[in-house]
Amino acid sequence: MANTLLSIQVIPKTPNNEDSIPYVDTAIEVIQRSGVKHQVNPLETTMEGELTELLEVVRQMHEALVEAGSPSVISQIKIAHNPSGISMEKLTEKYRP
Repeated sequence: MANTLLSIQVIPKTPNNEDSIPYVDTAIEVIQRSGVKHQVNPLETTMEGELTELLEVVRQMHEALVEAGSPSVISQIKIAHNPSGISMEKLTEKYRP
């Protein structure tokens, strides 16, 4: 079982005040390619895995956004870490029908 949930919202600065959605899409593609379990939500994406693995994905996201032309990136991150295990399903099961 995973020991960490990490939710991230990337806020890329865009050249010439372009729409940021294509940059956000690039960040989500990095998550998808990583193979970590994740859930895309309207304002943030939550990943499930090992802490070091998820932090590496965050690093890769920032690098991909800079490579895509973003002059700077701000990310808001929330981390829930439990060495004995944690999952998105367990935390939200009581809210599902």
